[in-house]
Amino acid sequence: MKSVEAAVGIREIPKAHKWLALSFQHLFAMFGATILVPFLTGLPPAVALVSSGFGTLAYLLITRGRVPAYLGSSFAFIYPIMEVSSTHGVAGAMVGSFLAGLVYGAVSLLITIFGMGWIMKLLPPVVVGPVIIVIGLGLASTAIDMAMYESGDGEVYSATHFTVALVTLGITILATVFFRGFLSLLPILIGIVGGYTFALTQGIVDTSEIAAEWAGITSAGSVGGFLQAIFQMPEFLIPFKDFSPVSVFSWQIVFLMVPFALVTITEHIGDQMVLSKVVGRNFLKNPGLNRSILGDGVATTIASFLGGPPNTTYGENIGVLAITRVYSIFVIGGAAVFAIFFGFIGMSTAVIGSIPPAVMGGVSILLFGTIASSGLRMLIDNQIDFGEKRNLIISSVILVLGVGGAFIEIREGLAIQGMALAAIIGVLLNLVLPGKEKSQGNGHMFEEPEVEENEKSTGAA
Repeated sequence: MKSVEAAVGIREIPKAHKWLALSFQHLFAMFGATILVPFLTGLPPAVALVSSGFGTLAYLLITRGRVPAYLGSSFAFIYPIMEVSSTHGVAGAMVGSFLAGLVYGAVSLLITIFGMGWIMKLLPPVVVGPVIIVIGLGLASTAIDMAMYESGDGEVYSATHFTVALVTLGITILATVFFRGFLSLLPILIGIVGGYTFALTQGIVDTSEIAAEWAGITSAGSVGGFLQAIFQMPEFLIPFKDFSPVSVFSWQIVFLMVPFALVTITEHIGDQMVLSKVVGRNFLKNPGLNRSILGDGVATTIASFLGGPPNTTYGENIGVLAITRVYSIFVIGGAAVFAIFFGFIGMSTAVIGSIPPAVMGGVSILLFGTIASSGLRMLIDNQIDFGEKRNLIISSVILVLGVGGAFIEIREGLAIQGMALAAIIGVLLNLVLPGKEKSQGNGHMFEEPEVEENEKSTGAA
């Protein structure tokens, strides 16, 4: 692939007014998805924004300012965070996120020593594809409960709430199908805004927190009081300050969360390949897959120290890069700074907190289905032959174990269950069954993009 002509090069600094607008563009692209994950898992959205911003800045530093990628809340970890939080509290989920970040670091070190070939063999498409399908389908009941019931807990059915969810879903679908250009990258945000507006007309939005924030702002008697009313400290959860990681640690947390790191690492590799083709540089070689994976892991570790969900590179922002051809890391960094800033704005937290579960449920119906479909697409794109018994066995076992909620109880209170068990069994089957080459398919999932290395940026700000 030839080097892609850039409107703004990777290390170019746009003029101030353009810089501001372009960074806001990336903020909008990631906003809907980034706040959806904490909303579903019960984590503070403000903390997710702050950890996303700091994680992205860390990623840019670790990749030596060569990879223009934005990192936001990871959907792959929704299920394990919910499971761990229900038994070990949010602190347990943060311990699990930290351990997942360590897995990234270990994989980065192994790639540095042994190259990339081993991870491609460990996680072929026939394993990763079905696991991604399980992640999406495993969350289906969560989306339906939020859409159909008053409190989103599956207890009191509400036709009004379900109507709001369906309207939200319809708006999101219309935005996905018919919008073009930059707006086509914002279907989740557009769906949330549209659904929220409709929910206001149905009287199911609690605006008391918004009113309280506004009252505090308008009643401020001084500049200091005004600033105090505007800014609000997010609900950070700091290890060793708010909880003891040692006392929270459990092997069940390890079995529930660590296997998902292998899936997200595979997704990370795919994102790096897409990004390489969009920008026209081989990021797998320069700065190297080891650095980008390490950056992703450090971002997840930062989130675990703040009380936010694990981070991952965002396809929405890669789409923005493809459309605008603005590859500047300074623009990405500006979006990260804005995310941190908005995390400290009390009004933004109040508005996000007022979104009814039905609105998020409507968006999630499409979103979780899309996650499952992306796993199916991985199998199709890589031309996995299910006429081969090996491939059929691996995918079938993963799907049934994962969707069926199978678990292995090691001892009381310690079990490997659901998606984690499915992922582990899938990897083991791939290692022991003969004919490993048949599981790679005929596609190009792990084929390094042939792009020219060109350190000179083209175009001007």
